[in-house]
Amino acid sequence: MRVSVLLFASYADALGPGPLPLELPAGATAADVVTALRARPGAVALPPAPMLAVNARWAAPATALADGDEVALLPPVAGG
Repeated sequence: MRVSVLLFASYADALGPGPLPLELPAGATAADVVTALRARPGAVALPPAPMLAVNARWAAPATALADGDEVALLPPVAGG
């Protein structure tokens, strides 16, 4: 299946601007997206468990994906 990965702020700076197309096997989960991204240069910027959204809704790492889904990795936001 093919999904589209959106990266923001420091994640986009480290891994490149999105959206990034990603090929995954059938039955893949949101966690599999993170695992696939860890193989790319700059992936050290990803924390062990980044915040995830699938099709604009918060998602757990175990969320099953479907062909055409959009997966977003969201860095922490700080204010002051």
